Amino acid sequence: MRKLPTVAFIGLGRMGRPMAARLAAAGYTLQVHDKAGRAHLAGARTCDSPREAAAGAHVLVTMLPDGRAVRSALLGRNGAALALARGAVVVDMSSSDPVRTRELGRELAGRGVELLDAPVSGRVDGAREGTLTIMAGGRASTLKRVRPLLEVLGQKIYLAGPLGAGHAVKALNNYIAAAGTLAAFEALVVGRAFGLDPALMTDIFNSSAGRNSTTENKIRQHVLAGRFASGFALALMAKDVGIAAGLAGALGVDAPLVRRTRQVWNAAKRALPRDADHTEIYRHLAAPKGRG
Repeated sequence: MRKLPTVAFIGLGRMGRPMAARLAAAGYTLQVHDKAGRAHLAGARTCDSPREAAAGAHVLVTMLPDGRAVRSALLGRNGAALALARGAVVVDMSSSDPVRTRELGRELAGRGVELLDAPVSGRVDGAREGTLTIMAGGRASTLKRVRPLLEVLGQKIYLAGPLGAGHAVKALNNYIAAAGTLAAFEALVVGRAFGLDPALMTDIFNSSAGRNSTTENKIRQHVLAGRFASGFALALMAKDVGIAAGLAGALGVDAPLVRRTRQVWNAAKRALPRDADHTEIYRHLAAPKGRG
């Protein structure tokens, strides 16, 4: 039986922990590190630094809040790149700035290490069940090398293009989701002000052209139920919309809707608690100050 490669996994947050757990259960030799002290994971060796986690690893996976955290884990003090052997592959499954991803790829290439960006979509349930959608950027040959590992984590794996393409399409995907969430929640606020029944409105939206992910999965489940617990943070949504807006700006593309979407999400981020779920932007839109 072919021995599976040793994998380093850095970042055991809401998404990273169930993803790493799946790799351990699949038989990978797993070495984990988490800066916030959440590193203990059954079936894995806990490491005190990214450098320790990377020692002897053939593949290193990062699942961190942003590109800055990824860079620090790889190239900072006791960074993983100091221990990775030539020929190793770094798979960045975080949501990062695609322009910075290409810069990071060039720096790692100088050390003989290849970078593949492979952000995901599918929420915590998808991470737990291995049903994530994975959007990869990099060389087809590199994706082929790590595909068996990625197939433990996701059902749909796309090669979106060269390095940075995965991060670009992830940010654009989340921008679409963020804009759709604003549209659905604003419609709910306006309809309620007019005296419409919100549950009935939602049923009509879901059987009409206005149907989207928010009308199907967020209004009844989180807003009307008062749960506001989708598992995806408002701050992360604001960050991803910011990446999409920044990408448009870097490319010289005039995209007024993404700019306005970024403004609204950033305003909600400032107004709501730091740990707010992204569905809580409804509270911001429904408040008197959100009706301008």
